[in-house]
Amino acid sequence: MFPSNQMQAFLICEKAASQSHILTQRISCQMSVSILRRVWKSLDKMRCFRKRSTIPFLGVLITSLLFLNLYIDDQYVLEAGERQLRETMHSPHSERYVHNFRDLTNFSGTINITYRYLAGNPQPRKKYLTIGLSSVKRQKGNYLMETIKSIFDQSSYEELKEIVVVVHLADFDLAWCENLVQDISRRFAHHIIAGRLLVINAPEEYYPSLDGLKRNYNDPEDRVRFRSKQNVDYAFLLNFCTNLSDFYMMLEDDVRCSQNFLTSLKKVVTSRQGSYWVMLEFSKLGYIGKLYHSRDLPRLAHFLLMFYQEMPCDWLLIHFRGLLAQKDVIRFKPSLFQHMGYYSSYQGVENRLKDDDFEEAFVDLPDNPPASLYTNINVFENYDATKAYSSVDEYFWGKPPSTGDFFVIVLHEPTQISKIKIVTGTNDRHLDILQYGALEVGEQIVGTKREKQCSSYITLGEFKNGNIEVQDIDHKIAFDIECVRIVVTASQKEWLIIRSISLWTTQPLGQLNTEGPYHLD
Repeated sequence: MFPSNQMQAFLICEKAASQSHILTQRISCQMSVSILRRVWKSLDKMRCFRKRSTIPFLGVLITSLLFLNLYIDDQYVLEAGERQLRETMHSPHSERYVHNFRDLTNFSGTINITYRYLAGNPQPRKKYLTIGLSSVKRQKGNYLMETIKSIFDQSSYEELKEIVVVVHLADFDLAWCENLVQDISRRFAHHIIAGRLLVINAPEEYYPSLDGLKRNYNDPEDRVRFRSKQNVDYAFLLNFCTNLSDFYMMLEDDVRCSQNFLTSLKKVVTSRQGSYWVMLEFSKLGYIGKLYHSRDLPRLAHFLLMFYQEMPCDWLLIHFRGLLAQKDVIRFKPSLFQHMGYYSSYQGVENRLKDDDFEEAFVDLPDNPPASLYTNINVFENYDATKAYSSVDEYFWGKPPSTGDFFVIVLHEPTQISKIKIVTGTNDRHLDILQYGALEVGEQIVGTKREKQCSSYITLGEFKNGNIEVQDIDHKIAFDIECVRIVVTASQKEWLIIRSISLWTTQPLGQLNTEGPYHLD
């Protein structure tokens, strides 16, 4: 599906190695049989008193001949493979392709590029989050300065300590780059000095050929060139950011951020520890708000560079995520980033896409500390209990509950909880709510590994119209909470959807147990 010059080189080298191995084995075997036959004939003719002196000599001779044969044969086959590779890489950029292919053979390492530092320098201490932006000269409008301003303005002083912003000016017009760097340096000088803002450029000579590219999907040549170069722009940006932080967030250069987005993001990351993920999404648009572990950046950079001419970057990301075994999209609501540009960087065409899940005001995401979930309500298909406690847009769905049925969250550690909010039903299934129920909190866990409960509970309130929200719980309850329980107080005919269970704690985020958000026994 992804033929390319690098892939052709890979296949040729693999074929040459395979041919070398097979041919060497065949010749070595034939030669060994021939020599051994001669040796046995010689031994039959020898007298017993000459065996002791002849056998060591013959052993040395056989070994020498075998090594000589292997060396000559390997050299012949590998030279043939190299000749075929040189013939295939006949374009003016052949040396560059060979260089890139050698880099791509080590997917865990960074690509060997000498970057230009246009403003700022990397700090010795790794940060929590790197935010990457790639920008080129636009025919209409330029939103880069507003995007950088939004990142810094929407972050508190404490959050700024954990952020580094890297801007890749990826245009080949160096005069434009220099002028823009001057504007950035004047406007954000204190952030550059503090090591929170870096501006870089990857020299044009490191780019693969952008001429004669395949026109997949019947795109016009200029469109193919634009999206292919954009893939390489992102690859070089990712490559640079590999060792700057623990996590990496990709934004576009025309984005507005929500207030205290880092705090919201850290809550989500903390809740997902203990579960596997490759990419978390904090916006549903394009290449906006996509979060990665920094350890995955080298592989992603190599991947984009290898298939740069095949398809747009956001399509390649879906393949990359799938190759690393994350089957489904993991996207969080509300979105933390919004597209604000009116004109695309491609030929200045209009692009008024908006994320209708974006909230610019502070998003107070729940903490949802690690817990195990239990319920005796009959679960429908795969809408299991964990989905109600997740930050992702999914829910628990059960068959009609009866009086006394329960849904309990057993926390892994006793915790001070300040607020609990539970929402049942959805917009399209507004009848599948909890019609009669109570919210309780408890202490003193009892039970088996298969099912646990608390031995004593206190009722916090009754559900109204399928929802409940209780605040200042830490001021009302004298003990650290170990269980949160929903109890059905009357049977109902309708099915039950628990859309979200949200817990806010009074502990600082960094002190929460990070074993994972939930475990269903």
